[in-house]
Amino acid sequence: MALSHTDRRPLLVNACSTHQPPVHHGCGADDTPTCFITQIYRQIAKKDSLRLQSLDRAASDAGLGRVYVTQPTTLSARALGITWAVFRAVTNHLGLTTESQLLDVKKTISTRALTLIAAVDEAYILGVASAAHLLTIPLKLYVSGSVASPAVLARLRSQGIEVVACYDTAEEAIATAKVTAASTNEAIFQNFLSFSMLDMTPRWIVEGFSPLLEEVVEQLQGANIDLVIVPVGAGLLAQAAVSYFRNRGHRGTRFLCVEPDTAACLWRSLEADASVTTPTTPTIMSELRRGVVAPGSWEVLRGGVDASVTVSDHEAHQAVLDLQSWHVPAGPTGASTLAALRRISETDLVKLSLSAESTAVLLCTGSSVEYEVPRSVEGNNPVALAQTLVQIDSSSSTISTIPGPGETGIAHYVVAWLEHRGIENHWIETTKGHPSVVAVVKGTGGGKNLLFNGHLDTVTLETYEDEPLSGTISGGRLYGRGSADMKGGLAAAMIALANSKKMNLRGDVILTAVADEEGYSVGTSDVLAAGWRADAALVNEPTNLEILHVHKGFALLEVNIYGVAAHGSRPDLGIDAISKAGHFLVKLDKFAQQLQEGHADNPLVGPGSIHASIIKGGEEVASYPHFCNIILERRTVAGETPAVVEQQVRDLLQEVANEVSDFKFDLKLTFHRPPFELPLDHPFLGLAKEVVAELSGDNAIVAGAPYWTDSALLAAEGIPSLIWGPVGYGLHAKEEWVETKSVETVAVCLSEIACRFCG
Repeated sequence: MALSHTDRRPLLVNACSTHQPPVHHGCGADDTPTCFITQIYRQIAKKDSLRLQSLDRAASDAGLGRVYVTQPTTLSARALGITWAVFRAVTNHLGLTTESQLLDVKKTISTRALTLIAAVDEAYILGVASAAHLLTIPLKLYVSGSVASPAVLARLRSQGIEVVACYDTAEEAIATAKVTAASTNEAIFQNFLSFSMLDMTPRWIVEGFSPLLEEVVEQLQGANIDLVIVPVGAGLLAQAAVSYFRNRGHRGTRFLCVEPDTAACLWRSLEADASVTTPTTPTIMSELRRGVVAPGSWEVLRGGVDASVTVSDHEAHQAVLDLQSWHVPAGPTGASTLAALRRISETDLVKLSLSAESTAVLLCTGSSVEYEVPRSVEGNNPVALAQTLVQIDSSSSTISTIPGPGETGIAHYVVAWLEHRGIENHWIETTKGHPSVVAVVKGTGGGKNLLFNGHLDTVTLETYEDEPLSGTISGGRLYGRGSADMKGGLAAAMIALANSKKMNLRGDVILTAVADEEGYSVGTSDVLAAGWRADAALVNEPTNLEILHVHKGFALLEVNIYGVAAHGSRPDLGIDAISKAGHFLVKLDKFAQQLQEGHADNPLVGPGSIHASIIKGGEEVASYPHFCNIILERRTVAGETPAVVEQQVRDLLQEVANEVSDFKFDLKLTFHRPPFELPLDHPFLGLAKEVVAELSGDNAIVAGAPYWTDSALLAAEGIPSLIWGPVGYGLHAKEEWVETKSVETVAVCLSEIACRFCG
């Protein structure tokens, strides 16, 4: 089921739009006559001049009279602007005029030892490479690796282009490129990563778009253009379009800008009426992933744009398929304009003064490219969402012998899902490769805040018997690794968060989608360290719809037992560390039995336990092992502190040392987490029982668990917490499933708990 217009980030009508020519014109604003830009365009484009194609089906669906799309050619609109900017930089350096013929410029270049040094990202890398090839000028690219595609970089290197390095940030790439340019004779430095009001490069790029816009007007032969839809990254093409049409008297033309959901810098800036820098995540509309509108473009778009809208990668992909079926070879960036057209509702048509007689032009700026087909973020069904989450491999990168990809991919999907709905979110990644996402629907004030917690990671896929990422739904069950633990519960919490956006609550509803719960709970620890708190929390692990208010803690201990290495034929010299360890393991086994036979203060969780998890020792068959390493896991209950646990094991080791000759050891407590309990009379537990019983139709069962969850970390920070989630089976096992009906039940109940708790 698709989202309604009210459930997602809306089309934003710009209240500041003036329809007046911008003071900072941009397109053809300096002393360069457009004819010289067109001259270069003709020399470059040759047979690939612009063509407009009518989209009758799109016009009918949108309620407009005519819709035209610019046919992408081998020379994209973006490449046109970049080529002109490089041409201007080169002619300026050579002291040539802009009237110079391309052939003359190339001849002059051939007599000089020029090098173009450019700081680029994926939005500009191919355009700069194309321009350098056209001008036959050697090129060094300093690439911002945060968005650069390895496939693109490999292709450029195969063409003989020097890709010097990939940098984590744009700032690093720019700084290094500048240093190189300063120390290189005849170097021309251009920065395509960040623009200021004083930079000439963005102005030249804007100028370079003018032939494209001229051809649009010429091919429509004087017909009114009522709406122009233009994609926005840094905003240069949109600046060019607004400037061109407004400066030529097209006061009635409306401009709708489109961005990826996950890079909505113009949308946010228009909403705030101030330039805003926004974090971004990967998108198939890679040319639009900028994070901030160029300053010069913002000055024009602030008063020149009529509306702004964002689209998902999946919507852009669907638009690509439709355009290609209509013989328009568009890529995702260009196809975003069709996706934007489809976002216009009947109400929006009225707001934009559009009708069934209106004509729209889609500025499609690039031809088809290869990309990974994106997953849909449009639905609001918790089971379908859980299925999508299961199909994303998020197996831990740290806890298994065969590392998985970790949480980055699934965290990107969660962000895309949230951004599609306009839900505030924050990326927290203090440990590289283990990102967590915090989302918040802010209340009106005066209410209590509620936190939902779910983990993104799963255990390894290697132990799963069938296809672990199938997401098969059969017999009322969703199968796959992580379906129960805990993507079913996470999906339910995400839906409940989105539902709370429509409730107008007084308190905040917070979702923490965290990393590394299967390992060391890095994610929840990071979230708490960042200062996120609430008045109560629900951890949505699979509890078979039982409300868990207590569970055990755990501690990990490392025991090293030492021998003496010697040849296997020399027992007089060697001491066998593994055999010595056996004496300890016998005592450990007896101690484990004593714990199990002991009194359990809370029968819901039972007594504590201990076992040897991993044992390692020996180097080769013909040698006495000098070393034996044993990892112990101790499950703890209330009162069993880390100090108590460590002393118990140390006492066992000392007993062995007193009884066995040459027994030497050391012991280290390597990690621990506390047990957890919420009192049975706590009002939050009462509310949860009330809602679960009322909406599930069954009596709410309150229970405990022998395992550990992140609820203990939340409780340690004073957040009253409960564990409650769907029916599941096969956690960490060869087959895993979650009951689909229970996922729906959890989503409904979490929504109602939020409503009653947050007010």
